[in-house]
Amino acid sequence: MTFAQDERHALVDSMTERGADAPTLCGEWRNRDLAAHLILRERRLDAAAGILVPKLAGRTERIQAEIAARPWSRLLDEVRSGPPVWSPLRWIDSLANTGEMFVHHEDVRRAHSGWEPRRLGQDAQKALWSLAKGVARHGYRKAAVRVVLERPSGDNIVVGARDADESVVLRAEPSELLLHAFGRDETMVQPSGEPDAVAAVLALDRGV
Repeated sequence: MTFAQDERHALVDSMTERGADAPTLCGEWRNRDLAAHLILRERRLDAAAGILVPKLAGRTERIQAEIAARPWSRLLDEVRSGPPVWSPLRWIDSLANTGEMFVHHEDVRRAHSGWEPRRLGQDAQKALWSLAKGVARHGYRKAAVRVVLERPSGDNIVVGARDADESVVLRAEPSELLLHAFGRDETMVQPSGEPDAVAAVLALDRGV
């Protein structure tokens, strides 16, 4: 199986363990709501546009609520089985779902105290590093300083105000950097730089 498929199954396992009404890191969403979001995204393409287009969000939210009202076991089965054969996402699964499944799996795990980062293989970290490069450009676009994302190997990318004189460095494994760039604060990122600049970067609205 691909990393995206592994994460999908692990996500469902974590949802099953925690239950339908357990919290997530996605605002007020519970596991039931997160499962409905994933199902809508993959099976209701007619309503999925509202995920990104505010003017269409009302219809998306109504349909997502209808999906969330289904039996919990059905929601889990539909998330686990993935996109149906007629969905374009089925044929670009790794491209479309590696980040989606990984981040939302951590949204389920890290909403509870006592979480620890998982140990991921080099191939998984390589895939997440590629994603982090793109996500970081958006997540730190409002930074007033240079933001350097650096992985343990020393590889780094520079985003934010790239021409600024001041820099903030965020050091971590690619998995943690990706989560931080996506707006999650429950990460093991190590920041360094001038304290006020670090505080400003960490306070950015990094949501996608």
